[in-house]
Amino acid sequence: MHPLPWHEIDTLLLDLDGTLLDLHFDNHFWREHVPLRYAERHGMDVAEAKDRLVPLFRSKEGTMQWYCVDYWSEVLDLDIAELKAEVDHLIAVHPHVIEFLDAARAAGKRVVLVTNAHQKALDLKLRKTRLGGHLDRVICAHAFGRPKEDEAFWHWLQAQEPFDPARTLFIDDSLPVLRAAADHGIRHLLAVRRPDTRGPEKDTGEFAAIDGFEPLVRQLQENAGVS
Repeated sequence: MHPLPWHEIDTLLLDLDGTLLDLHFDNHFWREHVPLRYAERHGMDVAEAKDRLVPLFRSKEGTMQWYCVDYWSEVLDLDIAELKAEVDHLIAVHPHVIEFLDAARAAGKRVVLVTNAHQKALDLKLRKTRLGGHLDRVICAHAFGRPKEDEAFWHWLQAQEPFDPARTLFIDDSLPVLRAAADHGIRHLLAVRRPDTRGPEKDTGEFAAIDGFEPLVRQLQENAGVS
């Protein structure tokens, strides 16, 4: 990846799950923990629960419902927020993220978390990771009711958090989200090659990608003249 033109970037918009945080927590939660608890709740084996749940989950991908803790609590007859807390020891920040956030702010960049995560999940993750103290602002798509995949979200975001798309860097692990940001005119876009540290590398399509945040920290420090 070529060094970013940091002198042309004022604002950093950053995704949470899979970007700043290891997606292993979410993948394990939805693929293993929810089916386990669903099976227990409804008197079936885990394999049967997965067969029932996987198509249901896929049918809601990219929608606000997919990200909504309350929606899934009602549909599955499970307390999803409580189940997330059961495995919250798996919540982990990607390596060098804190250094990156601090280096960006020290360089005068505005650092904004922009997430589709439901507020209950977001609160849990921020409490566990203490990321909030390293951010200038946290914006949750649920406050608008449309996900980042939706063009309307970006117009709403710009009204909430004014930024110049030509002078903004956005980092996310979702290709549909990155494409929506590109359509909105955001100039600097980066994908995440391995959002789940225990999973395979992702195809990042037409986007430049990072393997981790250490190179970005180094770039920011070099740009600031720090050895």
